[in-house]
Amino acid sequence: MPRSNASRSAWLKTLHQWHWISSALCLIGMLLFAATGITLNHASSIEATPTVVNRQAQLPPELLAALDPDAAASAPTQAQAQPQAQAPAPTSRHTQDHKAALPTPLRDWLTNTLGRRIDDREAEWSRDEIYLSMPRPGGDAWVRIDRGTGEVEYEDTDRGWISYLNDLHKGRHAGVAWSWFLDLFAVACLLFSITGLLILKFHAVSRPTTWPIVGLGFLIPALLALLFMH
Repeated sequence: MPRSNASRSAWLKTLHQWHWISSALCLIGMLLFAATGITLNHASSIEATPTVVNRQAQLPPELLAALDPDAAASAPTQAQAQPQAQAPAPTSRHTQDHKAALPTPLRDWLTNTLGRRIDDREAEWSRDEIYLSMPRPGGDAWVRIDRGTGEVEYEDTDRGWISYLNDLHKGRHAGVAWSWFLDLFAVACLLFSITGLLILKFHAVSRPTTWPIVGLGFLIPALLALLFMH
């Protein structure tokens, strides 16, 4: 066998190996993204009835006392405990609008009471209330706590599995781990496509319709974009 043919055969064998490995890695993901591409394209035609759960609860006195803005504001500060210090005491952070995670005891109580795990994501704190938003793929939830009365309101909305898969397609509220998966999946798809293109190049000599078909795959979306998108 001539040296050029041996080199060509070795390259083709390597490309085929990388091509099937990358295709195996991204096969399930490509099926998911192709299916959700259809559902996203026809989202307005696919009816979904969200399931909404509402709950109310009352904070126990010990947790309410820890959240009471008036009690927090009236608590003596280090500057007030030392009269010789002339600098005025800073305004308590408890009475200012800010974002912070809920205290661990409060998260544990909410988890047990509401039947929904409350993690350490940041909530919106104001003088009157605490609002925690918990969006997720296919749904969302929120908790509102009145800092004066201790009244707790909770709402959970589930929009169904199609919405769940659509949100996974978009990476919406799916977290860091899913974001990393999307990046790795994209790399596998690029590898699959590039090795496929190089394999086509090797076979194009004996298959004269190869490049016209590849060109058609580019020409059709390009013409659609130019002629029908305004």
